[in-house]
Amino acid sequence: MMTPHFVSYSHAGKPGYGLHTEEGVIDLSSANPQYPTLREVIAADALKEIFMQAAGRAADLPLEAVMLEPPIPAPDKIICVGVNYPDRNAEYKDGQAAPSKPSLFIRFPGSFVGHGANLVRPPESEQLDYEGEIVLVIGKGGRRIPRDEAYDHVAALTLCNEGTIRDWVRHAKFNVTQGKNWDRSGAIGPWLVPFTNAAQLDDIALVCRVNGEVRQQDRTSRMIYDFRYIINYVSTFCTLVPGDVLVCGTPTGAGARLDPPVWLKPGDVIEVEAEGIGVLRNGVEDEA
Repeated sequence: MMTPHFVSYSHAGKPGYGLHTEEGVIDLSSANPQYPTLREVIAADALKEIFMQAAGRAADLPLEAVMLEPPIPAPDKIICVGVNYPDRNAEYKDGQAAPSKPSLFIRFPGSFVGHGANLVRPPESEQLDYEGEIVLVIGKGGRRIPRDEAYDHVAALTLCNEGTIRDWVRHAKFNVTQGKNWDRSGAIGPWLVPFTNAAQLDDIALVCRVNGEVRQQDRTSRMIYDFRYIINYVSTFCTLVPGDVLVCGTPTGAGARLDPPVWLKPGDVIEVEAEGIGVLRNGVEDEA
C-alpha cells in the first residue's frame, strides 16, 4: 500500500483537501463536510478513514489545476525551535555548549505559503534567508505530555522552509518575532505523511538545496533537543491541541552564515527534503 500524501489545496478559488497521487489529486473534502479541513480530520483521528475512501479511485483534479496550500490551514499554534543542531549552535562562536533548554518562537499562519508557491522578498530588506526543517503535526492534544508518550500525540509529518528576514531578526535584543513573520516569507508542505512509528523520525536525513546546491545537511539523530523532548517541553507550558504545528529546527548552512552572506533572490529555487517525507520546493519573487 502506498504511503498516503494528504494535501490541502485551492482549486478555482475554493479550498479543499485530498490525496496527492502521481496522476493528480483525489478530492476527499466534498464527501466529508463534517471535516471542513485536515485539521478537523486530524482532531477526529480520521486520516485512515478518509484514506480508505480513496481506494480504487482515479484523480479528480490534475496537478496543474490545483495550488497546494500549507497542509493545516489554520493551526491554533505554530511553535518553532531555534538552534537545534550541534553545528548550528557552534555558529555562535561563543565557546558555549548548547543550553539545557531550547529557544522557541511563534510564527503566524500568514507567514507561510504552500509547495510550489514563491516566497516573497519584501522591499524593506534583501536579506531573505532559508532554513530547512522537519515539522510535527499534533494529533492527540495534551498537557505535560511525558517523553515516553510523546509520539502517541503525533498525527503526521511535513516539511518547512522557515524563511527569515535576517536583519529584522536582529532589530531587538530579546526576540526574533519581527524577522520570522513577514507575509509569505516561508513555506510548509508539500503534504502530510501519517506518523506510524519512531523510525520515521529518529534518524532520518534532512537536506536543503538552493538551485541544486546542497546548503544544509544533517540527521535528526544529532538534534540537540529530540522530537520527544520538544513535545514534552512545549506541552509543559501550554496545552497542545490537534493540528498544532511544531517546527523542529534547522542545520547549519543558512545563507547568513556563508562568507560573504548569500541571500535568496527572485528566480532562486529552494528544496527541503527529508527521508520518508518528501521534497518541499519553492521559488522566490519580489513583493509586488
